[in-house]
Amino acid sequence: MTPSFSTIDPQVRIGHVHLKVADLDRALAFWHGVLGFAITQRLGRQAAFLSAGGYHHHIGLNTWESAGGAPPPVHATGLYHVAILFPTRALLADALRRLVAAGVELQGAADHGVSEALYLRDPDQNGVELYWDRPQHQWPQQADGTLAMHTRALDLAGLLAEK
Repeated sequence: MTPSFSTIDPQVRIGHVHLKVADLDRALAFWHGVLGFAITQRLGRQAAFLSAGGYHHHIGLNTWESAGGAPPPVHATGLYHVAILFPTRALLADALRRLVAAGVELQGAADHGVSEALYLRDPDQNGVELYWDRPQHQWPQQADGTLAMHTRALDLAGLLAEK
C-alpha cells in the first residue's frame, strides 16, 4: 500500500533540467544560439550550464553518458518535454520569430485556454515546450469552478504580430 502524504508546499518550484546530449556544441547552438539562454559555465566539451536572468542554471547539458549517442526510441519511457515558461505573450512571440529565423520546425502549436504553447524538438530530439500563461483570472472554468483546459489550434500569425 502506498502511503498518503499531504500535498507539497506551494512554494516548491522545478529549479532546472539536465539533458544528456550527443554533441555539446550542437546543443549549445540551439539552447544558447537560437533560444538565447546565457552560458553561465562550460566544462570543456563535456558539459555546459545555461540560464535566463542570471540564475546559476536553468538548463544543464552534458555528454558524460551520451557523447555521440542516438536519441532514445520514440516508444520508450523518459522525458516527454521540458517546458520553458515565458513571462509575456510578446516574449513568446519573440521566441517564435527566433525559431522561424533559425529554420526550427514546430511539432505543434496549441491554445490550452490557460496558456499558449509551441512544441518542438531540440537537436537531440528532446521535446521542448515554449509557452506563456494567461493571467489566472482568464483561465476557462467549468460551471462548478474547476479548470476547463482545452487544446485548440494556436493562431501563429496572430502570435507573430504580437509586439
